[in-house]
Amino acid sequence: MSEVAFTPLEAGRVSSEASGAKHPRRAARNVLVVDCHDSFVYNLVQLVREGGAVPHLVSCDEVPLDTIDHYDRVLLSPGPGLPGESGRLFDVVRRAAGRVPLLGVCLGHQAIAEVFGGQLRQLAEVHHGVASECRVVADDGLFAGLPRPFVVGRYHSWVVDRDTLPACLEITALSADGAIMALRHRTLDVCGVQFHPESILTPGGSTIMNHWLCAEGEVESGCGG
Repeated sequence: MSEVAFTPLEAGRVSSEASGAKHPRRAARNVLVVDCHDSFVYNLVQLVREGGAVPHLVSCDEVPLDTIDHYDRVLLSPGPGLPGESGRLFDVVRRAAGRVPLLGVCLGHQAIAEVFGGQLRQLAEVHHGVASECRVVADDGLFAGLPRPFVVGRYHSWVVDRDTLPACLEITALSADGAIMALRHRTLDVCGVQFHPESILTPGGSTIMNHWLCAEGEVESGCGG
């Protein structure tokens, strides 16, 4: 199988708060970390702690959807397999979008793309523990202050298919071979990265995480304080 299709998120199913421009983002205090059965999820948890926020780790199979609004951020972890095989992951994206700033990493990034109408394609060659150059193609505060290009760690065999990307999602970074490395929603505070910011192969990973945890306009470390 080379492609995975998914029914896109309908406009009427997004939070009523998500009707226009993104709301000003406040600094994160409490972060819901959705664990998609990833062996290294605690490395992500550590990045959240180092950014000054309190991580709350919950399995993707057990996320209480009615508590998502209580958090300042929702972080979707990497994991094995495909997003549709990861418990309540799609439901978390639907619930969080427009309500809470959302970041997906690897599998979580792919889940965001699928929920909004994109599809995945399988790579001819698996990228597992591979360091690649990443090129920013749209201004994004996540990557402020990083070298251009910057190096990222990749651990995946699927990518978001550029040809199926819906108009509501914008590519913000690409690999040298043209694979989508980062994307964001054009009007909601929703973004994803295909690479692993928690990997030792991503030297700027903590910087990226700190930017996401900060209040809008801040770029200092530990701004979740």
